[in-house]
Amino acid sequence: MIYEGYIKVLYIDMTTGKIKIENRKDLCEYLGGVGVATKLLEETIRPDLDPLDENQPIVFAIGAASSIFPVITKTVAMFRSPLTGELGESYAGGRMALTMFLAGYDAMVIQGKAKKPSYLAITRNNVGFKDARAFWGMSSDEVGRVIRDREPGGGKRSIIRIGPAGENMVHYASVCVDTYRHFGRLGLGAVFGSKNLKAISIVGDRNLPIKNFKEYFKVYQDIYKKVTDTEIMAKYHDAGTPINIEPLNAAGGLPTKNLKQNVFEHGDKISGETFANQNLVRKMACTGCPVGCIHIGQFRREFDKGHEYEAVSVGYDYELIFALGSFLGIKTSDEVLQLIEPVEHLGMDAMSTGVVLGWATEAFAKKLITEEQTLVPLSFGNTANYIKAIEYIAAKKNEFYTALSEGVEKASDIYGGKDFAMAFSKNEMAGYHTGYGMILGSTVGARHSHLCNGGYSVDQSMKEFNKEKLVDAIFAEEKERCMLNSLVICLFARKVYDRTTILAALNSIGNNLTDEDLTAIGERIYKAKLRIKKALGYDQMSVRLPKRLFETPSYNGQLNEDTAYELIAMYNQKIEEFMAK
Repeated sequence: MIYEGYIKVLYIDMTTGKIKIENRKDLCEYLGGVGVATKLLEETIRPDLDPLDENQPIVFAIGAASSIFPVITKTVAMFRSPLTGELGESYAGGRMALTMFLAGYDAMVIQGKAKKPSYLAITRNNVGFKDARAFWGMSSDEVGRVIRDREPGGGKRSIIRIGPAGENMVHYASVCVDTYRHFGRLGLGAVFGSKNLKAISIVGDRNLPIKNFKEYFKVYQDIYKKVTDTEIMAKYHDAGTPINIEPLNAAGGLPTKNLKQNVFEHGDKISGETFANQNLVRKMACTGCPVGCIHIGQFRREFDKGHEYEAVSVGYDYELIFALGSFLGIKTSDEVLQLIEPVEHLGMDAMSTGVVLGWATEAFAKKLITEEQTLVPLSFGNTANYIKAIEYIAAKKNEFYTALSEGVEKASDIYGGKDFAMAFSKNEMAGYHTGYGMILGSTVGARHSHLCNGGYSVDQSMKEFNKEKLVDAIFAEEKERCMLNSLVICLFARKVYDRTTILAALNSIGNNLTDEDLTAIGERIYKAKLRIKKALGYDQMSVRLPKRLFETPSYNGQLNEDTAYELIAMYNQKIEEFMAK
């Protein structure tokens, strides 16, 4: 808590309806954000229980500088992932960080299960347990509108909620934050569903003056100018992350048709430029961010005969275009948006959804599964049937779709096709087939995300492949991002927030830290994550990599399976030495 010398934690028990608040001075050494959330998760997680047991916690935390400086806009959620069985870590923008800050909470820990579908209404002075039976089954968009009507009042408000997929505990169900932002990966929506928790409304109205305003404002202005007047973040506002489609495709790094290909012959039809020219209608920003990287596109949908159309607005970015575009052989930007819309409406992670459907399509073609199981014939490029399949996953329509709802690793355990089940330690792959850095980074990353350590970026920047340098770079970046995410900085701004800038920002609001302190914080957080993973039974040396990674050439050419496993062993040795210190 800024100026207070402690972290204010709100504990909520869904079973009893009781709350408590603790002011935790001991958590200050973790700074905030992912550091505090990791430590609280370590204290409350139950390794002996299933990830969807009601006694497992959900932890939310905001950073040490949330909402005070530009582009520090995110909230972190920590939980035991139902998809992987281990560390769940997800980030979302929108208004949630600001409303938690203005409501006076640095972190929230939610445990237990409500007796009936419920939502929480949190303000600075109260936590209300509200009946959600009337909108159980509603989409995330619909329930957001209902709660806005039910919970009027002053102050800033954020509403986070799940769709039907979360209620049905699809293992990669997401949580929608203020319509266009999400806690997407690793199944937080399913954990909400396991607690009968449909939504959380947070209203904050606190006024907190800055003490040393002159120094603070100078730092703020310097950061603001970096964000708005330089090229550092220009691409995120312009065409956005979809601008990466064309260069990755040209270089042979775009996963296509379940990674049977590394180049998509229709890549130009789903490029960032195409979306910008044909579909883009507006740009939005998270509260406190001047960039506006949220790109909203539109497609037309016929709702009645006689040329009766509606315009449907959908958020899009690179990862969604990869997963629901090239990975499924979808040939136009309109069709990609048509697939994104039901995924968002039902409340699922788009990347996992696309990757499990890619596997299912190939498994169908290889006759590992039948139309009796899929209910519709699946083929690359068939948008209409993919839409039906998305709906079947969310509803767990039959045994096959129930297996798909638990991820591609689970489905391939049952039906075969593990060599082309594209996941790293049960987390479906991201949209980069760039080389060993992507494979190693996704495998060893604390949550098996490309965003744990940017391994794909190391692939693209390393001029000459060197095993030791690759392992060292990913290890260093993993620790650094633990520190960055204790603030919580939007990682798009990681080049804005170098260490000099971070120290100037923190010290202007009363944190007297040094460069050595930042290093120690990153290492402290990383060690806590590794302790959690060990407690949950994760063994890095037993990881299985899909052979398709080594059959289809990458951005950096053909990859060798033995080399990939050697890199994992080298990183594992580094971890053992790190934890022994």
